Amino acid sequence: MVRTFGYTGLFRARALALLALSALLATLLAATACFQSTERSLVLTTTTSTYDSGLLDHIIPPFEDEHNAHVRIISVGTGQALAIAARGDADVVLVHAPSLELQFVEEGNGIERTYVMYNDFIVLGPPHDPAQASGLSDASEALRRIAETGSRFASRGDESGTHVKEKEMWSDAGVESVESEDWYLSLGQGMGGTITTANELGAYTLTDRGTFLARKDLNLVIIAEGDERLFNPYHVIMVNPDKYIQVQSELAQAFIEFLISNKTQERIKDFRRDEFGLSLFNPVHLEEAP
Repeated sequence: MVRTFGYTGLFRARALALLALSALLATLLAATACFQSTERSLVLTTTTSTYDSGLLDHIIPPFEDEHNAHVRIISVGTGQALAIAARGDADVVLVHAPSLELQFVEEGNGIERTYVMYNDFIVLGPPHDPAQASGLSDASEALRRIAETGSRFASRGDESGTHVKEKEMWSDAGVESVESEDWYLSLGQGMGGTITTANELGAYTLTDRGTFLARKDLNLVIIAEGDERLFNPYHVIMVNPDKYIQVQSELAQAFIEFLISNKTQERIKDFRRDEFGLSLFNPVHLEEAP
């Protein structure tokens, strides 16, 4: 005898099918949530030069893959990067202002300050060089001539590592209270925005070499370079987990070790080297640190 479903049987069969489908979906969602929960997160505050140049996009993905982690990058000036970390809102910082870094560590906000790489600062200006400062290896003399001629100068004005260095060089040049001068433009912008403004206005500015080389849309040229005072080291610092219990110290330590590993140092050295004929950032753990 052939058994057929009535209305009630058909309803029950559909209900069972829906329950089975719901159970399958719940299982899949639970599995996805479980997978996602295993991914860790690391907050990195860093200077704009490491981000704008494209270096971080070049070196960080292997770390994320190796440690099943997501690195959240906050790219600001060094002063702001350290201020964010000093509130406990980051796990690790990668910056380039030694005086501010040492203060950060001395105040108990950071530990494991580690030398990663370096490049140098350069003075840029318009090709017609109204201050007649081109070709100088004494950057302070270049700035003195800029001040004497009242030539426009675009400053980041944001307490970044670049801004800190710029203020040191003005002091060495014997030029005081530049902020009050009409020719001095304090922008409060990152390096990319500052270079763009200087380029548009035909102004001078101070930048790290890596950011300059990464920009191909500029009319600005190098005015002064080679001054040993323009040396620009980068350090990575773990935010102190004893002061901020939320810090991902294990992952932060892994990140520091990753940055100074031979493999990552090679990636830093090779970053856009074929394009420019030199490294935008020079690794220190493949050589005798200067």
